[in-house]
Amino acid sequence: MKIDFEKASFKDFEDIEGKDPFARASLFHDYSVALRASGHMNYRQLALTGCGPEMDLLIPGNPNSTFVSLVSNDYLGFTQHPEVKAAAIAAIEEFGSGAGASPAIGGHFSYHEELESKIAGFFKRESAIIYTTGYTANSASLQCLLRKSDLAILDAAVHASVYEGCLLTNVKTFPHNNLDALERILAAAKDKYRTRMVVIDGVYSQDGDLAPLSQIVALVKAYGAYLVLDDAHGTGVIGETGRGVIELENLYDQVDIITGTFSKTFAHVGGYLVADPKLINFLKFQSRQHLFSATSTPAACAILKAIDLVDEEPFWMGRLHENVAYLKSGLISLGLNIGPTESAIIPVKIGPIRQNAEVCKLLLDAGIYTNQINYPAVSRKDARIRMSVMATHTVEQLDKVLNAWEWVVTKRNIKNFE
Repeated sequence: MKIDFEKASFKDFEDIEGKDPFARASLFHDYSVALRASGHMNYRQLALTGCGPEMDLLIPGNPNSTFVSLVSNDYLGFTQHPEVKAAAIAAIEEFGSGAGASPAIGGHFSYHEELESKIAGFFKRESAIIYTTGYTANSASLQCLLRKSDLAILDAAVHASVYEGCLLTNVKTFPHNNLDALERILAAAKDKYRTRMVVIDGVYSQDGDLAPLSQIVALVKAYGAYLVLDDAHGTGVIGETGRGVIELENLYDQVDIITGTFSKTFAHVGGYLVADPKLINFLKFQSRQHLFSATSTPAACAILKAIDLVDEEPFWMGRLHENVAYLKSGLISLGLNIGPTESAIIPVKIGPIRQNAEVCKLLLDAGIYTNQINYPAVSRKDARIRMSVMATHTVEQLDKVLNAWEWVVTKRNIKNFE
């Protein structure tokens, strides 16, 4: 089978008829070489400093060493907060560098108990389970809860971890935020499955827009289904006190399951699921990736301090919102299409994959580090540059970003932003 590298995406190499894994890997190697030769392999850049509003990168052939960074989901800048780092260091001094076992057979420590209690309380609930990654908080939990007699009803734009978590069950998807389509599925599925579970995001990771949560809650309740809300990108960003989309209309007790990650606002790594105490207890002994994986290290105590800081230092959210408004205004004034974003995720929609890769390269040449998002994360004709704004970006850094975009638009004649 011949693959046209000019039009290909990573997904085209997943399963090629007649080619075993080594043959697929060899073909993908050739594709990677071609991308690098054109300057379009804008992934896995080698960072020499920690995540922040500026980062040092080692990119062969690029004239810059320091870049304004818009790739980090550390929205409030807490990975570099001295109290967060101090909490991790102190915990390592007390407990050592690792947990040494899975949680059921020796790897459950007092800081895990405290973390479960604190993240549950953050969402005004009683119980939570923690995972070593945010990805497995979704994939492992859904695999445990939904099987062949059940149905998962997914917004088409949910994270890949949700899709993986639903591999063992029946799945129906509805177009992104299309409530009419969701209701049609709920009506058709009523009384046909043991469990009907709707899974949505609060803030969607590619467009940065929000779920119409109150309307979805009403539909789910009307048809006797359950609702899972993954608000990884909304926590610490949306709502008066940073509780995410669930806070906007005080729907804490209306969502059956809340999932999220510690790798964004909470400045570390790991995931959580907040729900009814009986369901949480069930997951702790039935969710295989939780039960059989070594649990989080003592450095996770950094999360405890980061959770506190959301309330103790609310000015970080204020700065984030100011930065988001400033960058959005500047991009719109340049005639760029940023879509319906209402969060700290700001996409600039380019269109074709190859053109999107070229724009990403040009921005790197101008000292701006962004993410090129292509198919299958978005449709083939909807590639975009995704930028994540941080509270710790300065106006001068954001101006540099806007100047780079202006150069891309006017000097290099990059068009087709619709």
